[in-house]
Amino acid sequence: MARSLIVEADGGSRGNPGPAAYGTVVRDGATGELLFEIGEYIGSATNNVAEYRGAIAGLAKAREIDADAQVEVRLDSKLVVEQMSGRWQVKHPDMRELAKQARAILPAGQVVYTWVPRAENAAADRMVNEALDQALAGGSSLIVRERGTLLVEQLVRVAEDVVGDAPELQAQGIPGKATAANRMVGWNDLGAPTTLLLARHGATDFSVEKRFSGIGGVDKPLNGLGNAQAEALAREIAERGGADVIVASPLLRTQQTAAYVSEAIGVPVELDEGFAECGFGEWDGFTFTEVRERWPEQLNAWLASTEVAPPGGESFADVNRRVEAARRDVLVRHAGKRVIIVAHVTPIKVMVSQALETDLTLLFKMELSPCSLTTLAWFPDGNASMFGFSEAAHLRGVHTPDI
Repeated sequence: MARSLIVEADGGSRGNPGPAAYGTVVRDGATGELLFEIGEYIGSATNNVAEYRGAIAGLAKAREIDADAQVEVRLDSKLVVEQMSGRWQVKHPDMRELAKQARAILPAGQVVYTWVPRAENAAADRMVNEALDQALAGGSSLIVRERGTLLVEQLVRVAEDVVGDAPELQAQGIPGKATAANRMVGWNDLGAPTTLLLARHGATDFSVEKRFSGIGGVDKPLNGLGNAQAEALAREIAERGGADVIVASPLLRTQQTAAYVSEAIGVPVELDEGFAECGFGEWDGFTFTEVRERWPEQLNAWLASTEVAPPGGESFADVNRRVEAARRDVLVRHAGKRVIIVAHVTPIKVMVSQALETDLTLLFKMELSPCSLTTLAWFPDGNASMFGFSEAAHLRGVHTPDI
């Protein structure tokens, strides 16, 4: 006998159309056990589009779990249920395409659609709102929890309730509730974070040609590609709900990129030299190959240690110290707010390293696209979490070379 699965799907738009997300829950049909849940922010869309996207995501996961399973898709959208059941025509072209995608996932004989009252679709609705709240706060647009993760979260909650802070248990070496040093961010109520959306500037002629370009060197403006990237970045930030504050490096390319964002969301720009690019000294304006030819010993020493600076420039350790001071100042002055920092490759990598508490050599293992977004959150107790790194889907319509 074929296995049965239940897909509970929902979608919502704050504005219709407006910021939208879908939520989907997959359960075992026989036991009701929760197997999988997903919430995803999809940008500006209507309720109906979001509802369809939720059904599609649930069907795709059901097929992944068991391609031969009988699947019941439950939604509180009568429109989607009636259209997918073949009783109503799909007139809108966007809906027709989504309905086509949904029908292609599993054979028609394996899927039935059932309307349920909103009160019976609470789990999927919860995922919709969780995804919207997270994305609009600057976090990742996607939330995915598999069965193993769900079970662990349940065990953590039970353990915290049982163990608590009982001193007699802790005296025996049994830990109480998670401390600031070891708690899993996202599993505890840490208070409102200060969210930093770190945006790299758009392309310049130097970045396209892969030339060193730091503070104290030639201050190149955005080129045509860089302006297009900055426009796309501004639209993306506006769609994500904007921000309370914009802080930018004082270099020309970051100021120009920040100006696009400022115009899109109506927030003025503050300048902070602490977020300027590393000073590359005598290497500024040269390519890596040219530097290797002219300064081979100095380059090898620089690559071997973050404490070594280019001739006349800054070491990464120096940059780390000034970025750390600038970041702490932002966290104090704008505590609990959503802050966009328009900066450069090195300062952004440094802040990621600070958030993850890693060695600075991690800088050599990261790549950042122009006008990409990296999202970090610092909580009141000092913990930090990374919600996204070098996100660049908003640039898919803009030619972006490997720079």
